[in-house]
Amino acid sequence: MDEQSVLQATRAWVEHAVIGLNLCPFAKAVQTKNLIRYVCSDARDSAALLDALRIELQRLADAPIEQLETTLLVHPQVLGDFLAYNDFLDEADALLCELGLDGTLQIASFHPQYQFAGTAADDIENATNRSPYPTLHLLRETSIERAVAAFPEPEAIYETNMRTLRALGPKGLAELQARCLREAQRG
Repeated sequence: MDEQSVLQATRAWVEHAVIGLNLCPFAKAVQTKNLIRYVCSDARDSAALLDALRIELQRLADAPIEQLETTLLVHPQVLGDFLAYNDFLDEADALLCELGLDGTLQIASFHPQYQFAGTAADDIENATNRSPYPTLHLLRETSIERAVAAFPEPEAIYETNMRTLRALGPKGLAELQARCLREAQRG
């Protein structure tokens, strides 16, 4: 799998799933303003991924928000197993604290086999956090606060997403995922 295909699949997922299904009502404005950094890590182990994460966290913290608001760090060659990925999130959060960025930046998690606690693997709810490849989403706390303040009922996002995904159903979701991968193959 080449870097361009990985990033194209991720961009297609953001465009068609995250924005297209309105799973994140805040994503469209950031995408439209070209303020998302898409990075494909060539890390093959968690130590190398932690190094890449360190670089990207610092880059985001140092960049003016008008130039860079958020980063998607895609890592297709490491942490393909969801449980290992989930365990790695503790290391990622520890790094955030070590860098003194806790409260400034936040790390959201996306994975092809994402599974919320208390759900079955095939529950449609898990699709809100299922991406084509394991991905760490680096966000600014100020961006989140601003977006939530502008959204009339941010707590309703989850319920709206569940209705959207249930209406789409497993077949529609599989078709959407296949579309994203096809777009990546076309480049």
